[in-house]
Amino acid sequence: MKTLFEVKQGVQTIGEQLAKVESEITEKAIDPKASSEEITELNQTKATLKQKFDILTEQHNQMEAEQRASLAKGQFTQAEEPSQKVIDAKAELIRKTMAKESVSTEVYQALGDNDASGGGKFLPKNVSTDIIVEPAAKNPLRNLSTVTAITNLEIPKIAFTIDDDDFIEDEATAKEIKAKGDTVTFGRHKFKVFTDISETILMGTNTNLVSTVEANLQSGVATKEKRVAFATAPKKGEEHMSFYDDTVVGIKEVTGKTMYEGIINALGDLADEYAENASITMKRSEYLKMIKELANGGESLFGKKPEEVLGYPVEFCDLAVTPVVGQFNLSHFNYDLNALYETDKNIKTGMNSFVVTAWFDHQIKLASAFRLVKVTP
Repeated sequence: MKTLFEVKQGVQTIGEQLAKVESEITEKAIDPKASSEEITELNQTKATLKQKFDILTEQHNQMEAEQRASLAKGQFTQAEEPSQKVIDAKAELIRKTMAKESVSTEVYQALGDNDASGGGKFLPKNVSTDIIVEPAAKNPLRNLSTVTAITNLEIPKIAFTIDDDDFIEDEATAKEIKAKGDTVTFGRHKFKVFTDISETILMGTNTNLVSTVEANLQSGVATKEKRVAFATAPKKGEEHMSFYDDTVVGIKEVTGKTMYEGIINALGDLADEYAENASITMKRSEYLKMIKELANGGESLFGKKPEEVLGYPVEFCDLAVTPVVGQFNLSHFNYDLNALYETDKNIKTGMNSFVVTAWFDHQIKLASAFRLVKVTP
């Protein structure tokens, strides 16, 4: 096995030979007495040297990168570039947690934790924010709903009122405000996300470790969001999070003889201020079944975007067993930043897990801004 120094010497030697041959080719090309055979032979030599040079250069760059990563592993303070320093700090936090060792104050500070105590058992703000953004396993509501990370969040249901009016134009909204109040208070509902980490990943580069862990955690968060929002049998205390709950949320059902008719009827049943910014969330299989019925043996509709067919944006979700129509920015996910991190042994696989315990809430701020679509043939 060649050392990095030996490979570097090889790159330099081959590079010098390649430069010399290229110079000879130029001289031969200028010399009218030079034969084509001589030039061909030099070109062949050049091609061989170039191939060797490229191979050695690639090997050198890879070995150098591995050496740097090995030297820098866990030494996040060595990075000068801010984004790399954050990656190195995250890797240090993960490795220390997995080893059940204390995390230094410098790591928390690099991740944006302003707590003078050094963070204690709280996940730094930078890491907490990253976990709830851009999940690998997609939650389609992320394209529609509001997502925040504010502790003890409380907001009004109606964004504005007119000072000389004592009524709300939409009757259903007015009744809902009267029945449920005019503010939304977000609670703290605990959930855990586990990601198994192999020794190969744990001992690998900081970038690979952080990207792997974050992608897995983001996927877990996205899955949790979908499950509570489209739960047909919500857990106790989580009823208010589901579009399908009829005990706390109570979204109105609109029927149609076909799926298409039901969706059109639901859109038409919304108040103007909600219909203007409405979207549709439904299962892809239901949409394709509807398109098949509408096409009636033709192919023209299958190439069209859902928005062209229904006139409104459509997001597909495998858990949306009943299509939901409405103004989805009134669906609001809020996270409490005070998340805990720990390690746990996965008995089934024998692997260690990096665990994040987080608190969040999903509030459907106005049920009157949504409709559920039911088909009654």
